[in-house]
Amino acid sequence: MANLKLKRVENLSTNFYVDSTCIDCGTCYWMAPSVFKDVNDQSAAVNDPQNALELTKAYQSLYACPVNSIGVVKKDTNANEVVESFPIEIAPTIYLTGFHSEKSFGATSYFIKRPKGNILIDSPRYLKKLELKFEQLGGIKFQLLTHKDDVADTDLYCEKFQSTRYIHADDTNARTSKYEVLWNGESDTVFDQDLIVIPTPGHTKGSVCFLYQQRYLFTGDHLCFSPKRNHLIAFKDANWYRMDTQIKSLEKLLNYDFEYVLPGHGAPIHLDKKEMKNSLKQCIEFMKN
Repeated sequence: MANLKLKRVENLSTNFYVDSTCIDCGTCYWMAPSVFKDVNDQSAAVNDPQNALELTKAYQSLYACPVNSIGVVKKDTNANEVVESFPIEIAPTIYLTGFHSEKSFGATSYFIKRPKGNILIDSPRYLKKLELKFEQLGGIKFQLLTHKDDVADTDLYCEKFQSTRYIHADDTNARTSKYEVLWNGESDTVFDQDLIVIPTPGHTKGSVCFLYQQRYLFTGDHLCFSPKRNHLIAFKDANWYRMDTQIKSLEKLLNYDFEYVLPGHGAPIHLDKKEMKNSLKQCIEFMKN
């Protein structure tokens, strides 16, 4: 829980607040945009929740915060029930895990429940209660990592579930003991009939995206949706390899059809395939300019 003594003056809510330990990862203001905003390079609670849904989202943001910077003056009686809402099903058999990790700067991780073995995409922070939830959903057979920044507590989940981890060979200098399987080169890899691994170097040399069921694109830090610009974007100020390479990787995605972008940073977005392709084209022009 946050420290009330460190409450930022920018907070306007009568109950929720963000303290000065905030790292401005953006988790709270995409999870509960009606309550939290980015104010002077940190988050702030600028409104009170106006209904039950907004209240739930605000508490989900509190528990998802990677550095426990969000607090309440008085805890709601239903707050503990919100903890049990994680992982949150955001599409059929696809879950947002919650409990973001400071080790990955608050990046989102995802869980896919599937008959051929459940998949954890990137890693949340380790919590026993989340481990038990994964166990109830059938465990974790595979851990697919989009890039080296978002491995977080992959070692701990691997140890518990004896899962097989995959990452691109160009990103093996990540914070973990070892990887069981490495991808190489820039050619697509068919992981299974329902999932394709698409190398998209740029943000890091070994960044990859995962296309699941020809509908869901898990993008790590390669691509996300900007509500401000109303189209897809890549992070110009967070490019750790080569920007020109990342633009080529974005252009490569025009060869695929998908309806969902499920990013490491920013809200998941659902558009029809034509709208998504147009938004990607806008992203590419934005990056070139």
